[in-house]
Amino acid sequence: MARLLLSLRDVPDDEADDVRALLDALPVAYYETRPSRFGISAGGIWLADDADETRAREALAGYQARRREAARADYAQALRDGTAVGFFTFLRRHPLRVLVTLVAIVLLVGLLLLPSLLIGR
Repeated sequence: MARLLLSLRDVPDDEADDVRALLDALPVAYYETRPSRFGISAGGIWLADDADETRAREALAGYQARRREAARADYAQALRDGTAVGFFTFLRRHPLRVLVTLVAIVLLVGLLLLPSLLIGR
């Protein structure tokens, strides 16, 4: 029976390509399902043989650990260089977007609190 190795929801193309190359190098038999037309299913990479699951999951865990460390190193370098985008940098670049988002949050919280305020009277 096939086992889902990796859901492709919010997975960048380069990461999916790396996982495919990793499985090809092991070699592990796999197949891929594409996302549905209406976004209900994200698609995934499936293992064709249950016997390969342990090997594939260990290899994927190692790959993801290396990718995580590389991303952390890139972010630390961006912080040292001053190119990391934080909240205040985003606020300076997109003040209208931040303002509209904050107003939407206040309106939604107000709508959520409205029933309890009306019942309390």
